[in-house]
Amino acid sequence: MNPNPRQLTLLTVVHAQGSVTVEQLADELGVTLQTVRRDVQRLADEGLLARFHGGVRVPSSTVENIAHQQRESLNADGKSRIARAVAAAVPNDCSLILNIGTTTEAIARALRHHTGLRVITNNLNVASILSTNPQSEVIVVGGVVRGRDQGIVGEAAVDFIRQFKVDIAVIGISGIEADGSLRDYDYREVKVSQTIISHAREVWLAADISKFNRPAMVEVGRLSQIDRLFTDAPPPDPFPTLLVEAQVRYDIALP
Repeated sequence: MNPNPRQLTLLTVVHAQGSVTVEQLADELGVTLQTVRRDVQRLADEGLLARFHGGVRVPSSTVENIAHQQRESLNADGKSRIARAVAAAVPNDCSLILNIGTTTEAIARALRHHTGLRVITNNLNVASILSTNPQSEVIVVGGVVRGRDQGIVGEAAVDFIRQFKVDIAVIGISGIEADGSLRDYDYREVKVSQTIISHAREVWLAADISKFNRPAMVEVGRLSQIDRLFTDAPPPDPFPTLLVEAQVRYDIALP
């Protein structure tokens, strides 16, 4: 599904609070209980929310991400705004690493008209998008291709990335928890992401609002390792304080 603006707002409210009753959602959105229940049912059927008696919460799984196709449609407008903001900040004639994720794929599309980029990626979708630009160069990381999303993971990918030191790493993430940790699901992917972070002069995190307060099993790193955050809406508490404490500059790509 491609959630409509009301459903995206509903998702944002749930992710900001962790769990919320149907009545609270109706008050927050200014709609009827019937409308909220219908939206909740659709979002729960897609695995974007988990229902309990009288309310909803963020999906409880910390071990498995939702499907790539679902993630592509989830908050596609917000990801496009983030992508444009990142692309506007990326100078021509620099070196980049882009990792796995639908947000980094959106960023790749926004970078197609840059010149003089040298882009390293462990995402075959990103490589395919950027390879259409004859004025930039794409280097594909070696390793095991994960069929469900065309990501490249494993020790060979880690060893390959260790050869480089790029100007900017632009990374996506599955979840940012309230303790300041950046989290993902596949430990093989996490090891690659950790190597990317350590082999970049600057690290930019691109994360739409649904990633805040979203749990995942494996820690990638901490907010303190990030130089700049791009998101599509004001982060919920306690993240503004955490970002200030971590000295992370953050850009909100509003509509």
